[in-house]
Amino acid sequence: MQSLIRQQYNQAFSQEKYQQLLSDLNKSAQKPIEFRVAETPVFVPKSLKDKLTNTCESIVDVIISDDFKAKTKAAIPLNQNVPNENNHTSFLAIDFAVCKNSDGDFVPQLIELQGFPSLFGFQYLLSETFQKHFSIPENYEFAFNNNDRNAYVDELKKLIVGEEQVENVILLEIYPETQKTRVDFDITENLIGVKAVCLTKIIKEDKQLFYMNNGVKTQIKRIYNRLIFDDLTNFPDLKTDFNLTDDVDVEWIGHPNWFFRISKYIMPFFNHEYIPNCRFLNDFHGNFPENLADFVLKPLFSFAGTGVIINVKKEDLTAITDPENYILQEKVKYEPIIETVDGSKVKCEIRMLYIWQKDEPRPLLLTNLARLSKGEMIGVRYNKDFDWVGASVCFIEK
Repeated sequence: MQSLIRQQYNQAFSQEKYQQLLSDLNKSAQKPIEFRVAETPVFVPKSLKDKLTNTCESIVDVIISDDFKAKTKAAIPLNQNVPNENNHTSFLAIDFAVCKNSDGDFVPQLIELQGFPSLFGFQYLLSETFQKHFSIPENYEFAFNNNDRNAYVDELKKLIVGEEQVENVILLEIYPETQKTRVDFDITENLIGVKAVCLTKIIKEDKQLFYMNNGVKTQIKRIYNRLIFDDLTNFPDLKTDFNLTDDVDVEWIGHPNWFFRISKYIMPFFNHEYIPNCRFLNDFHGNFPENLADFVLKPLFSFAGTGVIINVKKEDLTAITDPENYILQEKVKYEPIIETVDGSKVKCEIRMLYIWQKDEPRPLLLTNLARLSKGEMIGVRYNKDFDWVGASVCFIEK
Protein backbone atom coordinates (compact mmCIF):
# COMPACT_ATOMS: atom_id res chain seq x y z
CA MET A 1 0.00 0.00 0.00
CA GLN A 2 3.05 2.22 0.37
CA SER A 3 4.81 1.60 -2.95
CA LEU A 4 8.25 3.03 -2.13
CA ILE A 5 8.45 1.26 1.25
CA ARG A 6 7.20 -1.96 -0.35
CA GLN A 7 9.81 -1.72 -3.10
CA GLN A 8 12.59 -1.16 -0.57
CA TYR A 9 11.41 -4.03 1.62
CA ASN A 10 11.18 -6.49 -1.27
CA GLN A 11 14.59 -5.54 -2.62
CA ALA A 12 16.15 -6.17 0.80
CA PHE A 13 14.20 -9.40 1.42
CA SER A 14 16.02 -12.71 1.52
CA GLN A 15 15.00 -16.24 2.49
CA GLU A 16 17.89 -16.26 4.95
CA LYS A 17 16.47 -13.27 6.84
CA TYR A 18 13.02 -14.84 6.81
CA GLN A 19 14.32 -18.13 8.21
CA GLN A 20 16.16 -16.20 10.94
CA LEU A 21 12.88 -14.46 11.80
CA LEU A 22 11.09 -17.82 12.09
CA SER A 23 13.91 -19.24 14.18
CA ASP A 24 13.74 -16.34 16.63
CA LEU A 25 9.94 -16.63 16.91
CA ASN A 26 10.20 -20.35 17.65
CA LYS A 27 12.70 -19.72 20.44
CA SER A 28 9.90 -18.02 22.36
CA ALA A 29 7.65 -21.07 22.18
CA GLN A 30 7.88 -24.40 23.97
CA LYS A 31 7.02 -26.12 20.68
CA PRO A 32 7.47 -24.95 17.06
CA ILE A 33 4.76 -22.58 15.80
CA GLU A 34 2.18 -24.54 13.80
CA PHE A 35 0.55 -21.72 11.83
CA ARG A 36 2.27 -20.03 8.90
CA VAL A 37 3.95 -16.67 9.44
CA ALA A 38 4.03 -14.48 6.33
CA GLU A 39 7.25 -13.20 4.80
CA THR A 40 6.29 -9.57 5.22
CA PRO A 41 4.54 -7.10 7.47
CA VAL A 42 1.90 -4.74 6.06
CA PHE A 43 2.69 -1.04 5.70
CA VAL A 44 -0.49 0.99 6.27
CA PRO A 45 -0.66 4.66 5.23
CA LYS A 46 -2.26 7.23 7.52
CA SER A 47 -5.18 7.68 5.09
CA LEU A 48 -6.23 4.04 5.54
CA LYS A 49 -5.49 4.13 9.27
CA ASP A 50 -7.92 7.03 9.65
CA LYS A 51 -10.65 5.14 7.80
CA LEU A 52 -10.08 2.06 9.96
CA THR A 53 -10.14 3.94 13.25
CA ASN A 54 -13.17 6.03 12.26
CA THR A 55 -15.15 2.90 11.41
CA CYS A 56 -14.05 1.18 14.63
CA GLU A 57 -15.13 4.11 16.74
CA SER A 58 -18.56 4.09 15.08
CA ILE A 59 -18.84 0.43 16.12
CA VAL A 60 -17.80 1.33 19.67
CA ASP A 61 -20.58 3.96 19.71
CA VAL A 62 -23.12 1.18 19.16
CA ILE A 63 -21.56 -1.09 21.81
CA ILE A 64 -21.60 1.60 24.52
CA SER A 65 -25.25 2.53 23.88
CA ASP A 66 -27.60 2.17 26.87
CA ASP A 67 -29.75 -0.46 25.19
CA PHE A 68 -26.93 -2.66 23.90
CA LYS A 69 -27.30 -5.38 26.53
CA ALA A 70 -31.05 -5.55 25.99
CA LYS A 71 -30.61 -5.80 22.21
CA THR A 72 -28.07 -8.62 22.52
CA LYS A 73 -29.73 -10.69 25.23
CA ALA A 74 -30.82 -13.32 22.69
CA ALA A 75 -27.24 -13.69 21.43
CA ILE A 76 -26.27 -15.77 24.47
CA PRO A 77 -27.37 -19.44 24.26
CA LEU A 78 -29.38 -20.31 27.37
CA ASN A 79 -27.17 -23.27 28.28
CA GLN A 80 -24.01 -21.16 27.92
CA ASN A 81 -24.94 -18.10 29.97
CA VAL A 82 -22.17 -17.51 32.50
CA PRO A 83 -22.99 -15.77 35.85
CA ASN A 84 -21.42 -12.54 37.10
CA GLU A 85 -21.22 -10.75 33.77
CA ASN A 86 -19.45 -7.39 33.97
CA ASN A 87 -20.55 -4.05 32.51
CA HIS A 88 -18.60 -4.28 29.26
CA THR A 89 -16.28 -6.51 27.32
CA SER A 90 -12.57 -6.56 28.20
CA PHE A 91 -11.54 -7.12 24.58
CA LEU A 92 -12.70 -6.13 21.14
CA ALA A 93 -11.34 -7.46 17.83
CA ILE A 94 -12.64 -5.96 14.57
CA ASP A 95 -11.74 -7.55 11.22
CA PHE A 96 -11.56 -5.63 7.95
CA ALA A 97 -10.83 -6.62 4.37
CA VAL A 98 -8.63 -4.14 2.51
CA CYS A 99 -10.43 -3.18 -0.71
CA LYS A 100 -10.43 -0.47 -3.38
CA ASN A 101 -13.29 1.90 -4.08
CA SER A 102 -14.39 3.24 -7.46
CA ASP A 103 -11.81 6.05 -7.19
CA GLY A 104 -8.98 3.58 -6.72
CA ASP A 105 -8.45 4.45 -3.05
CA PHE A 106 -7.74 1.82 -0.42
CA VAL A 107 -10.73 1.39 1.90
CA PRO A 108 -11.63 -1.04 4.70
CA GLN A 109 -14.74 -3.22 4.67
CA LEU A 110 -15.91 -4.84 7.90
CA ILE A 111 -15.85 -8.65 7.83
CA GLU A 112 -16.76 -9.51 11.42
CA LEU A 113 -15.95 -8.71 15.03
CA GLN A 114 -15.69 -10.42 18.41
CA GLY A 115 -15.69 -9.53 22.10
CA PHE A 116 -12.80 -11.89 22.74
CA PRO A 117 -9.01 -11.56 23.08
CA SER A 118 -6.64 -12.20 20.21
CA LEU A 119 -2.88 -12.69 19.97
CA PHE A 120 -1.73 -9.69 22.02
CA GLY A 121 1.47 -11.45 23.09
CA PHE A 122 2.38 -12.87 19.70
CA GLN A 123 1.77 -9.55 17.90
CA TYR A 124 4.14 -7.85 20.34
CA LEU A 125 6.87 -10.38 19.55
CA LEU A 126 6.18 -10.60 15.82
CA SER A 127 6.47 -6.85 15.32
CA GLU A 128 9.66 -6.75 17.40
CA THR A 129 11.16 -9.63 15.40
CA PHE A 130 10.35 -8.01 12.05
CA GLN A 131 12.06 -4.86 13.30
CA LYS A 132 15.09 -6.93 14.27
CA HIS A 133 15.56 -8.66 10.92
CA PHE A 134 14.19 -6.14 8.41
CA SER A 135 14.37 -2.38 7.97
CA ILE A 136 11.09 -0.86 9.18
CA PRO A 137 10.66 2.93 8.78
CA GLU A 138 10.90 4.79 12.08
CA ASN A 139 7.60 6.63 11.59
CA TYR A 140 5.69 3.33 11.37
CA GLU A 141 4.61 1.46 14.51
CA PHE A 142 2.63 -1.64 15.45
CA ALA A 143 0.83 -0.02 18.42
CA PHE A 144 -1.69 2.81 18.54
CA ASN A 145 -2.25 5.83 20.78
CA ASN A 146 1.48 6.54 21.12
CA ASN A 147 2.06 3.44 23.23
CA ASP A 148 5.67 2.29 23.27
CA ARG A 149 6.54 -1.30 24.11
CA ASN A 150 6.72 -0.70 27.86
CA ALA A 151 3.36 1.06 27.89
CA TYR A 152 1.88 -1.77 25.79
CA VAL A 153 2.88 -4.38 28.38
CA ASP A 154 1.74 -2.13 31.23
CA GLU A 155 -1.74 -1.77 29.69
CA LEU A 156 -2.06 -5.54 29.23
CA LYS A 157 -0.90 -6.25 32.77
CA LYS A 158 -3.22 -3.62 34.24
CA LEU A 159 -6.18 -5.22 32.45
CA ILE A 160 -5.40 -8.90 33.02
CA VAL A 161 -3.64 -8.95 36.39
CA GLY A 162 -5.06 -5.75 37.87
CA GLU A 163 -4.32 -5.46 41.58
CA GLU A 164 -4.13 -9.21 42.20
CA GLN A 165 -0.94 -11.18 42.72
CA VAL A 166 0.08 -12.71 39.41
CA GLU A 167 -0.05 -16.26 40.80
CA ASN A 168 -3.77 -15.76 41.48
CA VAL A 169 -4.45 -15.04 37.80
CA ILE A 170 -4.56 -17.73 35.10
CA LEU A 171 -5.02 -17.93 31.35
CA LEU A 172 -7.81 -20.48 30.82
CA GLU A 173 -7.84 -22.89 27.86
CA ILE A 174 -8.64 -26.50 27.10
CA TYR A 175 -5.42 -28.51 26.66
CA PRO A 176 -3.39 -25.33 26.00
CA GLU A 177 -0.30 -27.30 25.01
CA THR A 178 -2.18 -28.64 21.95
CA GLN A 179 -3.58 -25.32 20.72
CA LYS A 180 -2.11 -23.76 17.57
CA THR A 181 -2.06 -20.43 19.41
CA ARG A 182 0.01 -21.82 22.31
CA VAL A 183 2.95 -19.60 21.31
CA ASP A 184 0.80 -16.64 22.41
CA PHE A 185 0.31 -18.28 25.82
CA ASP A 186 4.07 -18.68 26.22
CA ILE A 187 4.74 -15.06 25.26
CA THR A 188 1.95 -13.82 27.55
CA GLU A 189 3.59 -15.63 30.46
CA ASN A 190 6.96 -14.09 29.54
CA LEU A 191 5.47 -10.59 29.35
CA ILE A 192 3.11 -10.45 32.35
CA GLY A 193 3.69 -13.70 34.26
CA VAL A 194 0.25 -15.27 33.77
CA LYS A 195 0.35 -19.02 33.16
CA ALA A 196 -1.92 -21.05 30.89
CA VAL A 197 -3.98 -23.61 32.83
CA CYS A 198 -6.18 -26.33 31.37
CA LEU A 199 -9.85 -26.44 32.36
CA THR A 200 -9.32 -30.06 33.43
CA LYS A 201 -6.69 -28.97 36.00
CA ILE A 202 -8.93 -26.57 37.92
CA ILE A 203 -10.04 -27.60 41.40
CA LYS A 204 -13.44 -26.35 42.61
CA GLU A 205 -14.29 -26.11 46.31
CA ASP A 206 -17.69 -24.53 46.96
CA LYS A 207 -17.46 -21.24 45.05
CA GLN A 208 -13.66 -21.01 45.02
CA LEU A 209 -11.31 -22.21 42.29
CA PHE A 210 -7.73 -23.43 42.64
CA TYR A 211 -4.88 -24.79 40.54
CA MET A 212 -1.56 -26.42 41.33
CA ASN A 213 1.17 -23.83 40.85
CA ASN A 214 4.58 -25.57 41.04
CA GLY A 215 3.09 -28.06 43.48
CA VAL A 216 1.33 -25.41 45.59
CA LYS A 217 -2.46 -25.31 45.68
CA THR A 218 -3.23 -21.70 44.70
CA GLN A 219 -6.52 -19.83 44.59
CA ILE A 220 -7.69 -18.39 41.26
CA LYS A 221 -9.12 -14.89 41.60
CA ARG A 222 -9.00 -13.75 37.98
CA ILE A 223 -9.41 -15.70 34.73
CA TYR A 224 -7.96 -14.38 31.47
CA ASN A 225 -10.37 -16.36 29.34
CA ARG A 226 -9.16 -17.89 26.07
CA LEU A 227 -11.62 -20.76 26.07
CA ILE A 228 -14.51 -20.85 23.60
CA PHE A 229 -17.58 -22.97 24.33
CA ASP A 230 -17.47 -24.39 20.79
CA ASP A 231 -14.10 -25.97 21.55
CA LEU A 232 -15.63 -28.03 24.36
CA THR A 233 -17.94 -29.79 21.89
CA ASN A 234 -14.84 -31.60 20.64
CA PHE A 235 -14.65 -33.35 24.02
CA PRO A 236 -18.15 -34.73 24.69
CA ASP A 237 -16.93 -37.04 27.48
CA LEU A 238 -14.88 -34.37 29.27
CA LYS A 239 -15.11 -34.54 33.07
CA THR A 240 -14.15 -31.43 35.02
CA ASP A 241 -14.51 -30.05 38.54
CA PHE A 242 -15.45 -26.66 37.12
CA ASN A 243 -17.96 -25.82 34.42
CA LEU A 244 -17.93 -22.37 32.85
CA THR A 245 -21.56 -21.78 33.83
CA ASP A 246 -20.87 -22.39 37.54
CA ASP A 247 -21.38 -19.45 39.89
CA VAL A 248 -17.89 -18.97 41.34
CA ASP A 249 -15.89 -16.25 43.09
CA VAL A 250 -13.67 -15.17 40.21
CA GLU A 251 -13.42 -12.10 38.02
CA TRP A 252 -13.50 -12.85 34.32
CA ILE A 253 -11.14 -10.85 32.12
CA GLY A 254 -12.97 -11.47 28.95
CA HIS A 255 -16.30 -12.64 30.39
CA PRO A 256 -17.59 -15.50 28.18
CA ASN A 257 -20.96 -13.81 27.57
CA TRP A 258 -19.29 -11.02 25.59
CA PHE A 259 -18.06 -13.56 23.04
CA PHE A 260 -21.71 -13.98 22.05
CA ARG A 261 -22.90 -10.38 22.50
CA ILE A 262 -20.12 -8.89 20.33
CA SER A 263 -20.11 -11.18 17.35
CA LYS A 264 -21.74 -11.62 13.96
CA TYR A 265 -24.99 -11.18 15.89
CA ILE A 266 -24.57 -7.37 15.93
CA MET A 267 -23.52 -6.93 12.30
CA PRO A 268 -27.06 -5.84 11.26
CA PHE A 269 -26.96 -3.06 13.89
CA PHE A 270 -24.37 -0.97 12.03
CA ASN A 271 -24.71 1.75 9.43
CA HIS A 272 -21.44 3.07 7.98
CA GLU A 273 -19.91 3.49 4.54
CA TYR A 274 -17.21 0.92 5.34
CA ILE A 275 -19.60 -1.65 6.78
CA PRO A 276 -21.35 -3.90 4.22
CA ASN A 277 -25.12 -4.26 4.29
CA CYS A 278 -26.14 -7.13 6.55
CA ARG A 279 -29.49 -8.53 7.75
CA PHE A 280 -30.77 -11.43 9.80
CA LEU A 281 -31.98 -14.11 7.42
CA ASN A 282 -35.43 -14.29 9.05
CA ASP A 283 -35.94 -10.57 8.35
CA PHE A 284 -36.34 -11.36 4.63
CA HIS A 285 -39.44 -13.53 5.28
CA GLY A 286 -38.54 -15.60 2.24
CA ASN A 287 -38.19 -12.59 -0.10
CA PHE A 288 -34.48 -13.00 -0.73
CA PRO A 289 -32.43 -10.67 -2.95
CA GLU A 290 -32.25 -11.60 -6.62
CA ASN A 291 -28.50 -10.94 -6.70
CA LEU A 292 -27.52 -13.66 -4.21
CA ALA A 293 -24.09 -13.90 -5.87
CA ASP A 294 -23.34 -10.60 -4.14
CA PHE A 295 -23.94 -12.01 -0.65
CA VAL A 296 -22.34 -14.38 1.86
CA LEU A 297 -24.35 -16.56 4.25
CA LYS A 298 -22.96 -16.85 7.77
CA PRO A 299 -24.23 -18.82 10.79
CA LEU A 300 -24.27 -16.68 13.93
CA PHE A 301 -22.93 -19.34 16.27
CA SER A 302 -19.86 -20.70 14.54
CA PHE A 303 -16.15 -20.06 14.74
CA ALA A 304 -13.18 -19.89 12.32
CA GLY A 305 -15.32 -19.74 9.18
CA THR A 306 -17.21 -23.01 9.67
CA GLY A 307 -20.60 -23.10 7.97
CA VAL A 308 -20.00 -20.01 5.83
CA ILE A 309 -21.39 -20.26 2.27
CA ILE A 310 -19.67 -17.96 -0.22
CA ASN A 311 -21.60 -18.88 -3.37
CA VAL A 312 -25.14 -18.64 -2.04
CA LYS A 313 -28.10 -20.24 -3.83
CA LYS A 314 -31.77 -19.77 -3.01
CA GLU A 315 -32.11 -23.46 -2.08
CA ASP A 316 -29.37 -22.94 0.55
CA LEU A 317 -31.57 -20.33 2.21
CA THR A 318 -34.90 -22.13 1.97
CA ALA A 319 -33.32 -25.28 3.46
CA ILE A 320 -32.46 -23.47 6.70
CA THR A 321 -34.89 -24.26 9.50
CA ASP A 322 -33.61 -21.65 11.97
CA PRO A 323 -33.12 -18.46 9.87
CA GLU A 324 -32.93 -16.33 13.04
CA ASN A 325 -29.48 -17.87 13.57
CA TYR A 326 -28.06 -16.72 10.23
CA ILE A 327 -27.09 -13.46 8.58
CA LEU A 328 -26.92 -12.59 4.90
CA GLN A 329 -24.05 -10.16 4.39
CA GLU A 330 -23.11 -8.21 1.30
CA LYS A 331 -20.03 -9.77 -0.24
CA VAL A 332 -16.73 -7.94 0.04
CA LYS A 333 -14.10 -8.00 -2.69
CA TYR A 334 -10.62 -8.24 -1.25
CA GLU A 335 -8.13 -6.36 -3.40
CA PRO A 336 -4.76 -8.07 -3.98
CA ILE A 337 -2.54 -5.16 -2.98
CA ILE A 338 0.68 -6.39 -1.39
CA GLU A 339 3.29 -7.05 -4.04
CA THR A 340 5.62 -9.99 -3.45
CA VAL A 341 9.17 -10.46 -4.69
CA ASP A 342 7.96 -12.39 -7.76
CA GLY A 343 5.50 -9.64 -8.75
CA SER A 344 2.33 -11.46 -7.65
CA LYS A 345 -0.04 -9.71 -5.25
CA VAL A 346 -1.60 -10.80 -1.97
CA LYS A 347 -4.91 -9.99 -0.26
CA CYS A 348 -4.92 -8.55 3.23
CA GLU A 349 -7.21 -8.61 6.26
CA ILE A 350 -6.54 -6.31 9.23
CA ARG A 351 -7.76 -6.97 12.76
CA MET A 352 -7.93 -3.96 15.05
CA LEU A 353 -7.33 -5.00 18.65
CA TYR A 354 -8.84 -3.12 21.59
CA ILE A 355 -8.63 -3.59 25.33
CA TRP A 356 -11.14 -2.10 27.75
CA GLN A 357 -9.98 -1.25 31.24
CA LYS A 358 -12.47 -1.78 34.05
CA ASP A 359 -13.53 1.80 34.77
CA GLU A 360 -12.97 3.42 31.38
CA PRO A 361 -15.94 4.72 29.32
CA ARG A 362 -14.53 3.43 26.03
CA PRO A 363 -12.05 0.75 24.94
CA LEU A 364 -8.47 1.59 23.96
CA LEU A 365 -7.14 0.69 20.50
CA LEU A 366 -3.88 -1.05 21.35
CA THR A 367 -2.51 -2.93 18.35
CA ASN A 368 -3.38 -4.93 15.25
CA LEU A 369 -3.08 -8.26 13.52
CA ALA A 370 -2.87 -8.93 9.77
CA ARG A 371 -3.56 -12.04 7.72
CA LEU A 372 -2.37 -12.40 4.14
CA SER A 373 -4.01 -14.62 1.57
CA LYS A 374 -3.85 -15.77 -2.03
CA GLY A 375 -6.84 -18.11 -1.64
CA GLU A 376 -10.57 -17.57 -2.07
CA MET A 377 -10.90 -16.84 1.65
CA ILE A 378 -8.59 -15.81 4.47
CA GLY A 379 -7.55 -18.88 6.44
CA VAL A 380 -5.14 -21.80 6.46
CA ARG A 381 -7.36 -24.22 4.55
CA TYR A 382 -7.57 -21.79 1.59
CA ASN A 383 -3.85 -21.00 1.46
CA LYS A 384 -2.06 -24.31 1.49
CA ASP A 385 1.14 -24.48 -0.55
CA PHE A 386 1.31 -20.68 -1.03
CA ASP A 387 4.11 -18.39 0.11
CA TRP A 388 3.81 -14.77 1.29
CA VAL A 389 0.61 -15.70 3.12
CA GLY A 390 -0.29 -16.27 6.76
CA ALA A 391 -0.02 -14.37 10.03
CA SER A 392 1.48 -10.90 9.97
CA VAL A 393 1.36 -7.48 11.60
CA CYS A 394 0.74 -3.97 10.32
CA PHE A 395 3.21 -1.17 10.75
CA ILE A 396 1.07 1.93 10.61
CA GLU A 397 2.11 5.43 9.62
CA LYS A 398 2.12 7.75 12.61
